Amino acid sequence: MITFEAFLEEDFDRLISWIKSEEELIQFAGSIFRFPLTREQLTVYLNNITRQVFKIKLIATNEIIGHCELNFQNASPRLSRILIGDANNRNKGLGKAIVKEMLDKLFFNPQFNEADLNVFDWNSNAIASYKKSGFVINTGHDSQMIVNEKKWNAVNMTISKKDFIANNIIS
Repeated sequence: MITFEAFLEEDFDRLISWIKSEEELIQFAGSIFRFPLTREQLTVYLNNITRQVFKIKLIATNEIIGHCELNFQNASPRLSRILIGDANNRNKGLGKAIVKEMLDKLFFNPQFNEADLNVFDWNSNAIASYKKSGFVINTGHDSQMIVNEKKWNAVNMTISKKDFIANNIIS
């Protein structure tokens, strides 16, 4: 269904074109970028050695449909900046396939036994998808940010390698 390829400088303009507003940028990336997203910001982002950054390709059509990152800045690796760029490709099960592929990559390494992610609490479709993939809400590890004078709450979700394997999610 999907495959990952390295995200490169040649992919910058595509990613920039997918982000139409400050709210979309924050939903996608939290606070690491400023709107509007620029090639200069992406250059700094791509050169951070604690990140593995990917573009997501549909195998059937070779179309680049998204972006994702494995982030190794914290004690547990984090699934970050997951985006299906074209709204026409959303709500088709691709998010679950992306998360499974990310976890397959991560848990293939015997060093890692758990992973986490953050998602805004109003993003019920994403939360439901993550739960279907085996993630659980990590109570007490939420955070907030103010976006256009509104408080956005983010919840932290975790998954263990043991649960991922037990649910026959790993390939």
